[in-house]
Amino acid sequence: MSTIKVQLSDGNGHTELMMSPAETAEVIQENAAGAWIFADNAMVTADQMDEANLSTVSSVRIVPSLVGGY
Repeated sequence: MSTIKVQLSDGNGHTELMMSPAETAEVIQENAAGAWIFADNAMVTADQMDEANLSTVSSVRIVPSLVGGY
């Protein structure tokens, strides 16, 4: 079974976890609102990241989206 390095970032820093594709898909869905998701350094949407698509991914980063301007 493959494992994926998952990095969850927020205003306080980040957490790194090793997860299965199924666990990673669940975390992505739970944290998709207001976040940017990168799979192997390519920006993706939460809808693209199901367990089958994650089977070839080695790393996922979930970071808060940035808003520009003032």
